[in-house]
Amino acid sequence: MVSILQEHKDIEIYLFLLYNFCMKKFIKKNKEIIMYLIIGGLTTLVSLGSYYLLTLKLLNPNKAIELTIANVLSWICAVTFAYFTNRIFVFESKNKEVLKEAIKFYLSRISTLLLEILCMFLLVNLLNINDRISKIIVQILIIIGNYVISKFYVFKSKHE
Repeated sequence: MVSILQEHKDIEIYLFLLYNFCMKKFIKKNKEIIMYLIIGGLTTLVSLGSYYLLTLKLLNPNKAIELTIANVLSWICAVTFAYFTNRIFVFESKNKEVLKEAIKFYLSRISTLLLEILCMFLLVNLLNINDRISKIIVQILIIIGNYVISKFYVFKSKHE
């Protein structure tokens, strides 16, 4: 009985070590994408948090102009947070021209914002697809687009 338990324990240890080895390999191989998704989640929290703070303390969301101001300011907060965190943690940029890089980042995010608006219009208003389903589809496309643009345009190193 003791040897069966010991064999079972050995198998557990072997599977645990194998799992850890595979996970470490997976994480190392996909670190950039994993970090991008984590930073994206945090960016969403910055966007929502800044919007809610603005509309709770400073701006009235029932007034169209103040609602727009709150949306724009929360977008600016989120994109600013995204730039620095992507620069440091995701793409580990060493580019000395921070202002030029930041401008490229903002312009790329403005372009994907405009693309998002266009796609939502096409899906919801022209194709009559449910707005919530459309938003999910469009968000997936925008996340992929932002990653590709950031990797190959904004944070592209000179030796690539």
